[in-house]
Amino acid sequence: MTEFEKVEYKPVSVRELLTEMKDISELMIDLAYSAALFHSKELAEEVLELESYVDKLVYLLNMNAMLAARDAEDTEALVSVTVVANATDKISDAAADMAAIVLKDIGVHPLIREAFQKVEEHLTRVEVKPKSFFVDKTVGELKLAPAIGVDIIAIRRGKKWIIDPEDEEIIRESDILIARGAPAGIEEFEEAAEGKIQKLEEEK
Repeated sequence: MTEFEKVEYKPVSVRELLTEMKDISELMIDLAYSAALFHSKELAEEVLELESYVDKLVYLLNMNAMLAARDAEDTEALVSVTVVANATDKISDAAADMAAIVLKDIGVHPLIREAFQKVEEHLTRVEVKPKSFFVDKTVGELKLAPAIGVDIIAIRRGKKWIIDPEDEEIIRESDILIARGAPAGIEEFEEAAEGKIQKLEEEK
């Protein structure tokens, strides 16, 4: 972490922490590439938010690993865990470096951007506005995938991140949604989250 921030200890399993770190680092890479290729400062800022979150998870994992070590044998077994955690942290740092390129307005070569803009799926980041019909609906109720070909892959609620949310997860006002889908579906998804439309047009 760039600045020291006190991390409150929580008794979480090392396996659970590693799984969450893996999922977040994968999301960060996707977001960082999209931010760079489409010059999206909003996506870049979410990458930096995730980097800070990963730093906290690494710190928490190290605390749990130290508490789990009862003897030299346990310590030796846990060394590989901390190595993997640190490697994942480096991946998140690299994604953050890519995001910094966008925030510093350095950008990427237009030819690279043109090539990647032709990919079938795009990522987006949008805030759920009060007038959106998304509010107080579960992810499953919205049926985004069959309707417009979009999947919500993460939700940020304040400082809390929900990666790959379950169908039962309820969307709240002011949630930040990270979604993946085809360009046309993404545009409709953004308008719905912002309250500009009150119904999704089903895919033909």
